[in-house]
Order: sequence, then C-alpha cells, then structure tokens
Amino acid sequence: MGSTKGNHLGEFEELALLTVGALFDEAYGVAIMDEIASKTGRKVNISAVHEVLKRLEKKGFVQSRMGGATNERGGRRKRFFTLTFEGKKALDQSIGLRNELYNSIPKLTFNFS
Repeated sequence: MGSTKGNHLGEFEELALLTVGALFDEAYGVAIMDEIASKTGRKVNISAVHEVLKRLEKKGFVQSRMGGATNERGGRRKRFFTLTFEGKKALDQSIGLRNELYNSIPKLTFNFS
C-alpha cells in the first residue's frame, strides 16, 4: 500500500476515494454518501463521510474547494472534493495489491463443483 502507516488506505477511505474520483466534479459530502450507499447497499452516516474526507485531505489524497451558495441550501456553500495525484497513486497501489493477492489464489481453490 503506502510506504508509511499514515498512507495506508482503510476500506472506507478507499471507498470514499474511489467515489470522489467517480463523481469527478460533483463530489461533495451528500453525493459521496449517497453513491457509497447505492453501490454497497450499506447505510452510510454523513458524519463518517465528512471525517473520512478530512483524513483523506490531510493525507493529501483529495483537495477541496468551496462551491457557490445556492437557494436550496439556504445560502450555504457545498465543499467539493477532487482526487489528487497522490490519491490516484494510493488507489493504484491499493488496487494493485488486491489484484496481486487475488491473482495468486491457486486455481483449484475456485473448483466448487
């Protein structure tokens, strides 16, 4: 994964990071929460999403910017997140490791007949 423990991606961090990348320009707290819930079937807490986004930003894996104020939000602005180069690199390492481990499972393990 990462070279130090601080760069290790936990499962929820990885899901959030993948979702930020997938949502591209529309990645903000509620959209990320809804997308994770939709794709995984798990109920996701908005506070947990905000916490994981803070951790990912601190690690340098995402960056945020404030959007414009909207009437439907009572004049409040959304914080949008984008994947950074370091975040993409962390995902590549994480997914590479998963694939490497999966591909090393002996073929006869999958013989369920």
